Amino acid sequence: MLLRRELLYGVIIGLIAGLAIGSIIRGMMIETEIRDLYNQISDLKRQIMVVKVAIPSLRNLAEKCGIYIGAAVERSLLDIPDYAYALKQEFNILTTENALKFGPVHPQRDAYSFSDADYIISFAESNGMKVRGHTLVWHQQLPSWVAQGNYSREEWISIIREHIMTVVGRYKGRIYAWDVINEAIADDGTLRDTIWLRNIGPEYIEMAFRWAHEADPQAILFYNDYGAEGLNVKSNAIYNLVKSLLEKGVPIHGVGLQMHVSLENPSNPQEVAANIKRLNDLGLEVHITEMDVRIRMPARWEDLVEQAKIYRDFLRVCLSAERCKAFVMWGFTDKYSWIPGYFSGYGAALIFDESYVPKPAYYYIAATFIEHLTKK
Repeated sequence: MLLRRELLYGVIIGLIAGLAIGSIIRGMMIETEIRDLYNQISDLKRQIMVVKVAIPSLRNLAEKCGIYIGAAVERSLLDIPDYAYALKQEFNILTTENALKFGPVHPQRDAYSFSDADYIISFAESNGMKVRGHTLVWHQQLPSWVAQGNYSREEWISIIREHIMTVVGRYKGRIYAWDVINEAIADDGTLRDTIWLRNIGPEYIEMAFRWAHEADPQAILFYNDYGAEGLNVKSNAIYNLVKSLLEKGVPIHGVGLQMHVSLENPSNPQEVAANIKRLNDLGLEVHITEMDVRIRMPARWEDLVEQAKIYRDFLRVCLSAERCKAFVMWGFTDKYSWIPGYFSGYGAALIFDESYVPKPAYYYIAATFIEHLTKK
């Protein structure tokens, strides 16, 4: 029999209610209670069949706070009932993890493949969720006809213009925000040496934003990058880039901070707050776009609690900012996280475990939303 996901939360009703009045609201999480709760949920998932309960989801709490909370999504995973149910229950925004990257969506010069993106966007719309389109211009996951292409500058410009106009135009009015340019700044603060920079020049960035805006004037357009959440050479370069684009009248509306961090070396919350503030002061919106917190395996209970505090700290920063409007994770269950495949020896980076059991980070996020609501 199908174990309804509401069952997994039945035992946390008392906790969620207590958040609004208990010591957790003052930032003092009762860690032993959360640990016991986590164990109880795991036991219940194995033992009990169906219980129907109603508690606030992260989605419900986020909406009350005026923010989007979401996850990156793969098309194939939406066929898994537990996965799809958790998504629509907990989140109000989705990011297309791979379906709208250049290679998957435009595999041949004269052919596009929209089926995966169409399905994800339809799923989001049918469940009242916004969509972040990821990503129009990136130096990775390119089809061979681009990666190995030998074209004139005029042809390169024509290729990227046609790609942007076609993809953005297809979903006009349906995609809330686009990551127009992804990871164009190197870690040393210089423009990354990419196929676009080499063949078009630095103006490809400005061109891409203008074409995306032309294709869908209502979409919010973002520059998105990693390793630039706090104050450093790279974030300074991104700040200077977007400032110069604004001064030229380029239609850029926000900056995405990816927030892929490790338990050992998270970004400094105060620096992240300062970085978001200076971007907000330019009139730009900020989204946390790809957050996960990887742990060296095997993860101990103490690691999960520290991970939860990192999620809490950066959600607090976002909620406290003038215009930080989305908090999106790169997935939501450890079962399908990208981390083990890219960071040897690491895992457990997301807020649900491999069995869809909410981890301490889930509770800390819920607590942080309620904390914010009590301050209003």
